[in-house]
Amino acid sequence: MNWVELTGYIAASLTTLSFVPQAWLVISTRRTGGISLLMYSLFTSGIALWFIYGLAVESMPMIIANAVTLALAGAILVIAARERWQRRGTFRARPPGEPLPADLNPDIIRENRPTR
Repeated sequence: MNWVELTGYIAASLTTLSFVPQAWLVISTRRTGGISLLMYSLFTSGIALWFIYGLAVESMPMIIANAVTLALAGAILVIAARERWQRRGTFRARPPGEPLPADLNPDIIRENRPTR
């Protein structure tokens, strides 16, 4: 392995690992209020194309990094889309400035305290 390949593996590892905290948070909490479906749709499509390109040029760092990133970004996209559809019956975003009612907002943490 030469320094160019090593640089590719390091860069691929760092950029791929940057998605782990967001994916972990979304998968474990199902809280997706601040996620743009349009952004994640475009990003996931781009990553899929980079993966295909990596296969075409036989670049292992590109193949591995984009396969893992595609899985993480795809999971975030699917969870966000499903949550939005179940909550509002549409994939469209709310108009700017229109608040989500508290009983529908998954980002508001509710404590289950017994009433006194």
